[in-house]
Amino acid sequence: MIKAKVAVSALLSLALLGCSSDGLITNTGGILVTRTACTAVAIPAGTGDVTFFSPENARTADAIDVVATMTNLTSTCDETGEYVNTAANFEVQGQRRDNRGAREVVIPYFATVVHAGTNVVSKRVNRVTLRFEDGSYRATTTGQASSRVLRSAATLPEDIRREVTRERKPGDADAAVDPLSNPNVRTAVQRASFELLVGFQLTQEQLAYNATK
Repeated sequence: MIKAKVAVSALLSLALLGCSSDGLITNTGGILVTRTACTAVAIPAGTGDVTFFSPENARTADAIDVVATMTNLTSTCDETGEYVNTAANFEVQGQRRDNRGAREVVIPYFATVVHAGTNVVSKRVNRVTLRFEDGSYRATTTGQASSRVLRSAATLPEDIRREVTRERKPGDADAAVDPLSNPNVRTAVQRASFELLVGFQLTQEQLAYNATK
């Protein structure tokens, strides 16, 4: 999970003002920003790809055995109850060098819930299996992850919520001012932000290889 923290700061802006109505122009010419308690979902930088070599200690292109990529990450959120429940689904696409014979490749992946940008609340490791048919170079499978967060912990104080979501009209003195430039707002929003990070559970060697690509 070394790379997970690298992506947290980039995710923060997504989690802060998170959602479907962001950027809508109102009938008065203002910009509407919304925020929900839903957990932001993303694949941390450097953990969405994994490469297996044969032999294992080789690192040349001709030794690449299997390459897998995590993609098409989607999520659904239920924030109606005491807990905010987020379910994430993703696809893993694999390609192998030798298409002879049927083969299974098992790949571990993690699902980590991060609070306030840096605090790891939980981490689970599961596995997906790529099943290559005889004669096929490619295989695809799917995986899932989920998080459960207290709604009260993911809810902004009312005064902060009003500051973040209030309509800003052209010509207002603070129309172009990011509300997150206020340290009190930024701290409160960060405290109420959660991210569900999903990626391959890589070894140190695999992380190092991804960093060179």
